[in-house]
Amino acid sequence: MRIIHSYLLKEFFSAFILALSVLTFVMVLGNIIYLIGLVVSKGVSVLIILQLFLYSLPYSIQFILPIAIMAGLLLSLGRLSSDNEIISIRSSGMSTLKVILPFLVLGLIFTLFSILLHDRITPQSHFKTRQLMQEIGSKNPAAALEPGIFINTFEKYIIFVYEINGNKFRNIRIYEPQGEDKPPRTIIAKRGEFITVPDQNILKLKLIDGTSDEINPADPNNLYKINFHTYFMTLDFAKNKTNAPINKKPKDMTMRELWSEIHKLRKLKIYDGPIATELHKKIAISFSSIVFFLLGVPLGIITRRREKAANIALAFLIVGLYFILTLFVEALSKEGNLAPSSGMWIPNIIFGSIGIYLSRKLCAF
Repeated sequence: MRIIHSYLLKEFFSAFILALSVLTFVMVLGNIIYLIGLVVSKGVSVLIILQLFLYSLPYSIQFILPIAIMAGLLLSLGRLSSDNEIISIRSSGMSTLKVILPFLVLGLIFTLFSILLHDRITPQSHFKTRQLMQEIGSKNPAAALEPGIFINTFEKYIIFVYEINGNKFRNIRIYEPQGEDKPPRTIIAKRGEFITVPDQNILKLKLIDGTSDEINPADPNNLYKINFHTYFMTLDFAKNKTNAPINKKPKDMTMRELWSEIHKLRKLKIYDGPIATELHKKIAISFSSIVFFLLGVPLGIITRRREKAANIALAFLIVGLYFILTLFVEALSKEGNLAPSSGMWIPNIIFGSIGIYLSRKLCAF
């Protein structure tokens, strides 16, 4: 029996490690391209880029791990089942329950690792990433410029850039709020470039072909537009944003810190839905490992498929549906439409129930 269990687990780990390696490479490839862009176009040091890359790995692994588990089970057990090796094992006198049992024990081990991953490793990496991005912004303000989002890290100004290529940009809008009930001063340029001033927390802009709102000396409450061919301006990094310590977001907190925050909010009679949802989400997703073992083992045996592509596609589909359902109940829990303590466990209950049903059906034969 020990030999058979070792053989089954060896087959699983061979497929699991292959799936984990491929998925990790694919997942981090997009991050690598983005990080290389920071080095080439914005002059961020290679050492900082390496740190960002390492900090991003735990966040990627928390999504890769369930897919790799499911793919490993479908690939290994699907091949064994299609080659009639599972039938041979059962014919030797070993019950289906004994075939499944070592995988359930392995699921508990993966669950313990997932608890550590979601409780300590991922929150700390996420928080370190935010701290490092703040450090990058203070040393290299140009790195704060990202296309397609509103940027408010500069004093007095809110910036929106449509396209950035190196130190060149196209279609930029710069807003300077004038207070309540007053329209913001707006500067628009078709193109331009930015010039960094190292270690001075400023960014110089050269704007080309645009318009600028200027205050009317005769009527300070009104603005008038002027056209310009070239316009230079200096942006100061907001001191309160670059020097102040970063507060932890719920994603940056451990389970104990989330519990502490929930108690504080409840004492103040403040709605704690978002914090409670994050806490129960961490716990529920940690236990998803055993749920996927519970579902993947009978599914791999029943489907009897050897095709790697089909099994990997099925693994993506199952885990994708799980996370889509998780996002759905998370949104309902944060808004108070579901109790976080029960709502965040709905995906585990549904997929776990399907796994138990298939396991009982498999053991009945």
